Amino acid sequence: MDFWGTLLVLARRWYVAVPAFLAAVGAAFYAYSTVPVTYTTTAVLVLTAPNSGGTLPSDPDQPLPQVNPLLNFDHGLDVAASILISVMSTPDMVAEMGVTSGGPTTYAVTNGTNNLESLATGPLVFVEGESLAPQEATAIVRKAVTRIRQELNARQRQVQAPVGTYITVSEAVPPTRPAPQQGRKLRSAAAALGLGVIASLCASFAAESLAAPLGARLAGRRLLRGRLLRGRLLRGHRRDAGETPSAETPQTGTPAEMPDPAEAGKTGA
Repeated sequence: MDFWGTLLVLARRWYVAVPAFLAAVGAAFYAYSTVPVTYTTTAVLVLTAPNSGGTLPSDPDQPLPQVNPLLNFDHGLDVAASILISVMSTPDMVAEMGVTSGGPTTYAVTNGTNNLESLATGPLVFVEGESLAPQEATAIVRKAVTRIRQELNARQRQVQAPVGTYITVSEAVPPTRPAPQQGRKLRSAAAALGLGVIASLCASFAAESLAAPLGARLAGRRLLRGRLLRGRLLRGHRRDAGETPSAETPQTGTPAEMPDPAEAGKTGA
């Protein structure tokens, strides 16, 4: 059915479409008012190598040249960032951070994108916290940053790296001010409104499909009821006519039609 046909159906079945649409608007408003507002905080960490690089001088009397850590990025820092992202995203780590499934507070450690195939495209680690309270969002981000530093040091001790070559974590962007997020409320309201509109269209077309058979059935019942009523009236009229005969019609065998015996005798004489 085309667009104009749909409008005609809605116009004919307005008594079904209008209440259904109003119910959809009410459901959308209820969803928007009941879904809580969440707050998010974001921090960006950068992994840097020591000034002397990742090696120690073989001769202490001849130190290695000092290098700016921000100019000394190599693939090893990307690997370290990938390890940290993987460690902080495991279910065990999430439980240790005090985050429960369906709880009011969550966090995510990513490389800044949703690309799961590449955990890290550089020495950057993005930490995002979300909670119903702005203080909780900031607290979970700071807790995640502290745990990332601990995990990085633990991994370097595990591989027995020299202390002078340890990778350090710096806050490129400190935890931001908690910002309210309206996306969840808007998505819930839009979903409720969309489902309500679909239900309104379905109800209107269902009423349109059932209108013709119901109308024909009701017309048949009215016709049958009219015939029965006319039959009853006709039978009643006939019964009344048989019980009260007309006075103008002479009846056979009445005294008016039989001759008088006295007059008959006179006539014979």
